[in-house]
Amino acid sequence: MVFAGWSPPSANGFAFALFELRSEQMSVSRRRLLLGAAASVPVGAVLLSRKDPTPTAATAAPRNVREVAKVIRAEPTVDGAGVRLNRVLGGRALPLLDPFLLLDEFRSDSPNDYIAGFPDHPHRGFETVTYMLEGAMEHRDSVGNHGRLGPGSAQWMTAGRGIVHSEMPKQERGLMWGYQLWVNLPKRSKWRAPRYQDIAGERIETRAVDDANVRVVAGNAGGIVGPVQGIDVEPLFLDVKLERGGRFSHELPPEHTAFLYVVAGALDVGSGSREVREGELAVLGSGELVAVGCRASSGRGLLLAARPLNEPVARRGPFVMNTDDEIRQAFEDYRTGRLVSG
Repeated sequence: MVFAGWSPPSANGFAFALFELRSEQMSVSRRRLLLGAAASVPVGAVLLSRKDPTPTAATAAPRNVREVAKVIRAEPTVDGAGVRLNRVLGGRALPLLDPFLLLDEFRSDSPNDYIAGFPDHPHRGFETVTYMLEGAMEHRDSVGNHGRLGPGSAQWMTAGRGIVHSEMPKQERGLMWGYQLWVNLPKRSKWRAPRYQDIAGERIETRAVDDANVRVVAGNAGGIVGPVQGIDVEPLFLDVKLERGGRFSHELPPEHTAFLYVVAGALDVGSGSREVREGELAVLGSGELVAVGCRASSGRGLLLAARPLNEPVARRGPFVMNTDDEIRQAFEDYRTGRLVSG
């Protein structure tokens, strides 16, 4: 324990102490008194005076750091009209991480893997988040929204009671690299009107935090408040880059669910510096602080956290509700045209 306000004695104080220790007339009791006082100096105060030029997540992390609870590797799959992608969350290995329902990565420079896109399809009861790193996609929906997602942009769409939309590539060649996240809505918000937040890349700020370059899509870090606002589950969405020897830490509400997905290189997570490699998702355990380091040449990861809903989840295809009856109703509403008419 380090006592607030403690400071080391002055140089004159040290000289006087040495003189006293060398004095032949010093009593045994005085010796014991001084030795006892020296022993009472907090060890933490001594440690604080030492500077490690290359601190790691392990040395910097406090006792309440979030450790890696589980590591999941992304599974290849096909979705939409034939888009090849990696399913990180929402597959067999990790079906749900409340309130997160799904995380897909589409990343290919072969047009055959992405050109078919995601034609018109419905959603009800949750939110879709698209984050583009490279390439371009076009969004259109039944509410009249229309937007182009370029490199570095994000889109947070609240399907609410019902929406039909499409996401189609706006390129015929080159690298297409991005992510789609599904976030559940609480029961009270599943019937709200649809909403669309289209965030251009230049609106997402980047700032140096500790040794990392951090883009803040949602939540706040380094004094930046992300442009995505008004979301029920109070999300954090950070894009974090580190070079070798760097470290980054971020405080979170202890009750929030959190995970880190490594999109490039490798990162070391937690006080034990568990290495998580490209294509792996680390589920983070309880605690108040995320600690990330980098022993590889570089690493980049998406750090996401949000307040869990702790509600029943019924899901089938493009609909996520609380009961099976509500799922059946969603399909019936879509079939009869009532999904988007209210």
